[in-house]
Amino acid sequence: MKKGVWKWLLLLLFLGVIAYLGVHAPSMPGADTHVNAVAEKYAAEVGAGERPPLINTDKGDLLLFMFAVGGAVAGFVIGYTWRDLFGRTKHSGKTSN
Repeated sequence: MKKGVWKWLLLLLFLGVIAYLGVHAPSMPGADTHVNAVAEKYAAEVGAGERPPLINTDKGDLLLFMFAVGGAVAGFVIGYTWRDLFGRTKHSGKTSN
């Protein structure tokens, strides 16, 4: 009985926090805001400005293609080393000689 009550109380608390954050909408700046402010200050001191990226992934489907290639490479590596990663499985039943 007590386990069920704790689950409901935890769920109620979780929903209450979500409702509170939805109503009050606190400002939560991320670390990027603080880091970029410091980096831009020092970049301005030495005269270095923004440069375009070396590989611009905003053009077409280049970013999607890069993720697909990365997934394929990861799949091949995991497939090749499957037995080393997860061990050999024992087959049930009779073995043929």
